[in-house]
Amino acid sequence: MHCKLWLVFSVWLLLPTSEAGRQMPKLSDKKLCADAECSHPILIARALQDYYPGDCRFIPIRQGQLIYVYAMLKDRGNLFWAGSVQDTYYGQQEARIGHFPSSVVEETHPLMEASTEVKTTNWDFYCN
Repeated sequence: MHCKLWLVFSVWLLLPTSEAGRQMPKLSDKKLCADAECSHPILIARALQDYYPGDCRFIPIRQGQLIYVYAMLKDRGNLFWAGSVQDTYYGQQEARIGHFPSSVVEETHPLMEASTEVKTTNWDFYCN
């Protein structure tokens, strides 16, 4: 009996406790992009305030940072955008694309029209 209990406890300790490597719930079924691959930035935005992400689908943003926006999630009134943060010194922050609320940024430089509707995939919301 003690061996079984010890084995179960040991396996439980080895289970991952983070969200990394997990499929997270989709925030939207569609997104608006500049092209079918969402590879070109739509606009550059500046953060109005700090944003601390609730889970691994989102990126942290500090007030004043520039964000290159690649997609606008469509189903929920464009509440969330996907982009990459540009720090004051290039390379100071690892390049990572993630989601953030559109309400914490202001558009500063439009680059391309977000006229291509693209279906989101599970990979859009995968935590790695």
